[in-house]
Formats: sequence, C-alpha cells, structure tokens
Amino acid sequence: MTYLAPLMKQNFIEYASYVVVDRAIPDLRDGCKPVQRRILHTLFTMDDGKFQKVANVSGECMKLHPHGTPAIEDALVVLANKGFSPDNDNLGYFIEKQGNYGNRHTGDNAAASRYIECRLTALAKETLFNPRLTTNSRSYDGRRDEPEWLPAKLPVALLLGTEGIAVGMATTILPHNLKDLLEGAVKLLEAARAGDGREPKLRIYPDFPTGGLMDVSDYADGRGKVKVRAKIEADGDKTVVVRELPAGVTCDRLAESIEAAAEKGKVKISGISDRTGEHVEIVISLARGVHADEVIPQLYAYTDCEISIHSNLTVIRDRRPVELTVSDALKDYVGRLQDTIRRELELELADLVAKRHHLTLERIFIEHRVYKRIETATTAEGVRQAVITGMAPYTAQFVRPMNDEDIDRLLDIRIKRISQFDIEQNRRDIDGIIAAIASAELRLKDLIGTSIAWLQGIIAKYGKLYPRRTKVRELEEVDKKAVAMANLRLGYDQATGFFGSVVKTYDKELRVSEYDRILVIFQDGHYKIMAPPEKTLLDGKIVHLDVFDQEKGFTFTIVYRDGEKMAWAKRTTISSFIKDKEYDLIKDRDGRIDWISTAEGGTCTVHYVAQKGAWVHENTVDLATIEPCGPAARGSRVGNKPVAKVSVTRTKTDG
Repeated sequence: MTYLAPLMKQNFIEYASYVVVDRAIPDLRDGCKPVQRRILHTLFTMDDGKFQKVANVSGECMKLHPHGTPAIEDALVVLANKGFSPDNDNLGYFIEKQGNYGNRHTGDNAAASRYIECRLTALAKETLFNPRLTTNSRSYDGRRDEPEWLPAKLPVALLLGTEGIAVGMATTILPHNLKDLLEGAVKLLEAARAGDGREPKLRIYPDFPTGGLMDVSDYADGRGKVKVRAKIEADGDKTVVVRELPAGVTCDRLAESIEAAAEKGKVKISGISDRTGEHVEIVISLARGVHADEVIPQLYAYTDCEISIHSNLTVIRDRRPVELTVSDALKDYVGRLQDTIRRELELELADLVAKRHHLTLERIFIEHRVYKRIETATTAEGVRQAVITGMAPYTAQFVRPMNDEDIDRLLDIRIKRISQFDIEQNRRDIDGIIAAIASAELRLKDLIGTSIAWLQGIIAKYGKLYPRRTKVRELEEVDKKAVAMANLRLGYDQATGFFGSVVKTYDKELRVSEYDRILVIFQDGHYKIMAPPEKTLLDGKIVHLDVFDQEKGFTFTIVYRDGEKMAWAKRTTISSFIKDKEYDLIKDRDGRIDWISTAEGGTCTVHYVAQKGAWVHENTVDLATIEPCGPAARGSRVGNKPVAKVSVTRTKTDG
C-alpha cells in the first residue's frame, strides 16, 4: 500500500489533466477541442473542393485521433450543425453538409457516415488555416504532424459554443452570432485606436440556431443564465401554434412536457399535433371553456416552452483552465487577431521582397548576357563561378546579396525562356511588387486599421449568410400562481374530520390550485394555514375552512368566551404565517368561538349566566366600535360577568 497510494495519486492527476486539457475543454486560441481541431485539419488536408464521405474523413482523422471512428463521426456531425444559414440549411459555419445530418428540431439522428458527405466552407478556408503560421506536434503514434492549435482569425469558442465535462470541472459556452462578435471586436479595436483609455461596453448576447425569444436579465457578460422561450402564436381563440423552439428542446420533448402538464391539470388542451417539417409547427387545440390568451402563459409556466440555460465560460489558456467573461474572451481574440495579421503581413512582405529579388537577378542575368559566360566553363564549380563573376558588376541593383540558392535558380532558367524574355514586362512586374511592398508596409504600420478593415470585410462577405435567429427582449415574468388553474378538488367530511383531494364523501368542497393555501380555524380558537393536502385529519369542530388570500390576508371579527366564560370580541387580520404551524386566537385554547364573520360591524348581545338576585341578564355591544388588534391579542371585553349565550345581529354586508 505504501507504493500504491502515491502511484494512484500521480496517475489520477495525470489523467485528470489530460481530460481537462486534451479532451473536454476547448482551447481559447482556436476555440476547438482536440477532436474538432483534428477534424478540421483533416478536412483541410483532404480538401479538393468536392464533398468527401464522412466515413473517409473519419478514417483519415483516425490517424490523428486515437479514440475511434464513432467519436470522430459524432463530433463531426455536431460541428457540422454549428451555425445556420436560412439561404442554405446545409451551410454551417465551418462545414458544408450533404445528406441527412439529423434534425435539430425533432432530435432525429444523422444517417450512417457512409451515406453523408461534407467539405469545408469558404468561411473556414479563409479564417482558420495557414500552414506557415501553424505550430505542429507529433501525433499520438509519432507518425504524423498535427497542429497544436489552428491560427484561427475568428472567436471560435464564442461563435460555436460548446459543452464539456472534465474531472472536477465543466464548461457551458453558449453560441453567439458571427456578426455580433465581429462588430464587438471592431468596437474594441476602435477604442484602442482612440487611445483615450475608455473601454466600450459590449452587449453581446447568445444566439441559438433554433431561434426563439430570450431574456438576458440574469445574464452578465457570459455569466449567469438566459431565459429562452418558444415562439407561440394564437391561431384564433381555440388554437395556439409553436413556431420556434427554445435552445436544446426538441419537438418530442416539448410535446411530452405539454402532455404531462395537461395530465396534471395545469394546462387544458384537447389535442396536440406535431406538423414540423422544414420549419417548426406544433399545433395545440384547446379544451372547451379555455382561450388562447389564458393558455399561452400557462405553457410558459408549466412546460418546456420556457427554460433557463446557465453559462459557464471555461476555456484552456496557457495550458490551464480559466473562467472568463465574453468581453475577456473577445479582448483576447482581438489581441490574437492583430498578432496573426501582423505575422501574415510579415510573411507577405518577405515573399514580395524575395520575388522582387529573384526578378531583379533574372533581368540582370539575361539583359547583360551573364549566361554566355557559362559556355566557356568546363566544370560545375567553374559554371557557378562564372555566374558570380558575371553578376558582380551589378550588385548595387540587388535587393539583397546573392546566395547559392539564387545561383541554382538562375542556372535552372531554360534557353526558351531566355530567348522569349521581355525586359519591359519584367520591369512592370517589379514596379507592381514595389507598390505591393509599400502597401503591405503601410498596413503593417497601421495594424489596428488593417484589423478593422479585415473584420469589416468578413462582416460584409458572410454576415448576411448567418443572420441573428434568437430575438432578445425583456420577457414578462409568468406568475405561476396567477396562471395556475383551480384543478384540485378538496373535500371535507364533517363526520370523520378528513379533508383532502382523495376524500370522496364530503360536506364542503373547495376548488383550488397547487399554489393556493387553505385557512382552517377551529372552534377552540386555534388555526393553521396549509397547502392543499391529499388527505389529512382536522381534529375538532371547524368554524372556518376556505382558501387563504396570500396577498390581502384574512380580516375577520370573532366573539368568543374564555375559560372563565367571560365574553370577548376582536377584529383582526391574519397576514403572515408559517405553513402548517398552529397559532392561537384564544389564549391557552381554553374557550370557544361563538361567532365569526368577515364583515365589519354588527350588534352582539351576550346573555349572562343567571345569578340569584341579579336583575341585569344581558349586555349589547356595537361590534363596529371594536378596535382592531393582532391575532394573538385578547381583544375587547363585551361582558363583565360569565356568559351563557352569545347572539349577533348581522349587518347587510355580513359575509
């Protein structure tokens, strides 16, 4: 055991680190998990403009990804379904599909990999790849190179969104709209160019391919949650139609949640029909006595027509997991974009300078007939020396010093090309290269402006292809209590004292919802407030049993006798309570309530216990003069002797 414990500890740490960094959590630099990066890289290496069988792509990707073709194929289908273009449903952000890739509305699975095809989109080719900027490492078997990350020029993690569960942590990154993200990046760059230290306040919200409505009141820049709703329309007064789904909810799941709510009596419908094809259309027919404007709030309250999605933006940065906001991730992207564009411009400049150099050497070599010197040379070294000697008088015209590679290039020029050489065209080509060099240097000097121009070009080119689908608006909170139906029948059987929804024989019936509370007042002066029970025993005689108004409370007047038969009256209000806790209206419950009413006023007559020699046998009190007091207070005495009987004359407004 002394050797096993440290071994297990070390192995577990290594396994946990591997799962976090190399499996489940995306890298901030290119927004990809390893399997996604390998799929995209494989598609890039296989790209010939034509569609490729997914089975072929999966097999090729297996050379880089060690976890089997099912994992690769599932990940490819998910990646291909990221993004949505209304002009072409097969056009995702990075992968263009052909064949059955499943249905995001119905939840149907994709066809087998041998039947479906894919290829990279133009957006992917333009923004994700540059082999000259890619850092490679050896694959798992050491036979091939694979990219450590892609030189992506898009905020891929925010664009695609993803979910991942690792050891001890998880990530839930919500997808965003391409145009929204790039316009936010432009604002950050413009603020940096202004140089006044002010940071723009970004309002970038998630965008789901299924559309729907979204409330971002509890969403704080990538933290918190969003509330998403289906788009529901009333088709007349007796039919409602679901047109768009909340993110992550399929038609089947939505229909099941509606049917479950109907079975519980929370929503009254007569039928539900799923007519979803290319577009979502779930038709709900309403029962008699209910109307569309009543049912729509109930659907949001009790079904999956409204759900909350929590955001947890955890990514890998510098080989460590970090939790960021959307603004943090976008700022990081803007910095990487500028660095990538700078490196691309430096490569472009180097290529232009090299091309100018080669064209200059070629012109000198042919124009001044340096190639004629080769004819007298008898050895390979003599040939090379003849070129060096012949070019030496013109070194002032060189772009850079000539090297061995340049000599080899000159010696490879064919006689036919020499004979057809056009000096004027050569000079025009060099002038064009000089202009291109100047342009590249200007763009490199104004890196922020260059980055803004590139972003605006991408927005203009691809923004319309991927319009925003989810509408952001403040959604009115649905009060479940307010829209709840009185779907529970509670019965009270006075003979047995049983009260609840399963009591079949009863003297009193209440119709309530699950959110209602029931007030019961016993004759001995105690009361309690409870939720609608299935079956409970109310032990004792009851003087009041009804639904309790939780907003207004319950205001009433009672006349009661205490343990010494002295008569009291009080007007009080029950407003606060702890569910199922018993409270006292009569101290020690040593007495009885003779009269209770919600009305104000009335005339109370108390009849005293007959005493020898007494000539006063009763007393009358106007209950309207009783001062209000708390439920636990004694109230006002309405007689100064023991009372045998209490009678009250009700007012016209007595309840």
